[in-house]
Amino acid sequence: MVIPVHDVNPVRRTPWVTYALIAANVVVFLRTPGAVTSPAGGAGPVELCQPQAFMAHWGAVPRELIHDAVPSLVPTGTAAIGPRGPGCLLAPPGYTKSPPLSVLTAMFVHASWLHLLGNMLFLWIFGNNIEDRLGRLRYLGFYLLCGYAAAYGFALADADSATPLVGASGAIAGVLGAYLVLYPRARVWSLVPFLFFIPLRLPAWVVLGLWFVLQAFYSAGYGLSGAGTVAYLAHVAGFVVGALLAVPLRGGTRRPPPRPGLASRW
Repeated sequence: MVIPVHDVNPVRRTPWVTYALIAANVVVFLRTPGAVTSPAGGAGPVELCQPQAFMAHWGAVPRELIHDAVPSLVPTGTAAIGPRGPGCLLAPPGYTKSPPLSVLTAMFVHASWLHLLGNMLFLWIFGNNIEDRLGRLRYLGFYLLCGYAAAYGFALADADSATPLVGASGAIAGVLGAYLVLYPRARVWSLVPFLFFIPLRLPAWVVLGLWFVLQAFYSAGYGLSGAGTVAYLAHVAGFVVGALLAVPLRGGTRRPPPRPGLASRW
C-alpha cells in the first residue's frame, strides 16, 4: 500500500480545526483504558476487559444504531470465569447511552497506537486543504457528517453486528474523497513499497484512488483473511459521501495565492 507523507498543496490559513481534531483524538486515546500500556504478552483478563467495556460504552454499535436501543447486558471491566474459560462479565449498563450520539463519541476513540497514528497521518496531510476550501465551521460540519454517514452506512449493511465501531477513519475517508474531487492533480510525496520503501511524488488521484480501490476490495471480503476487525465498508461510505459533497465546489472560483510561509504540513 502507498503511504502518503506530505502533499504539495499550499493553504491560505492555519488549519486550526484540523489541529484541534488531531489533539482531541490524542487526548481521548491517552485516557482510554490500556492505551499507554498496550495489552501484550502477559496481559491479564482485566487488562483486556477494561478496554472492551470502554469501547462498548463510547463506540457506535451497529445493532444499537439500527434499533435505537442499548442491550440489557453489556461488557464490564471485570473478568469472569465461564464455561468456556476466562471472559468479561456482562451486566446491565451502569450508564445512559444514546446510539445516535455514540457515533460522535466513537469518532474520537481508537483501539491502538497504530490505529490512531494511521488516521491522524491522513488527517494531517489532507485535512488542511479541505478546511481551507470549506472554511472552519463548514469543514467541521462536513467532517462530522461524513463520520455519521460512514457509521450508519456500515450499520445498515450489518445490522445485527454487536461489535463497536471506533475511530475517525470514516470521517477522514470523507476528507479524502473531497480531496480527490477538488485536488486530483495535487502532488503527494508517498512511500511506495518495492523491495523497500521508495519516496515518489505522485498525483493525488493515484494515491487516493488506489486507497479507495483497496478499501472497496477489502470490504467485499477479498485480500485480507484477518480483516474482520476493520470496518472497510465504513471507509467506502465515508469516502463516497465526502466526494459527492465536494462535487458542487469544483466549479468555484480559484483560490487566491497563499500567504508567504503557509504550506501544507506533514
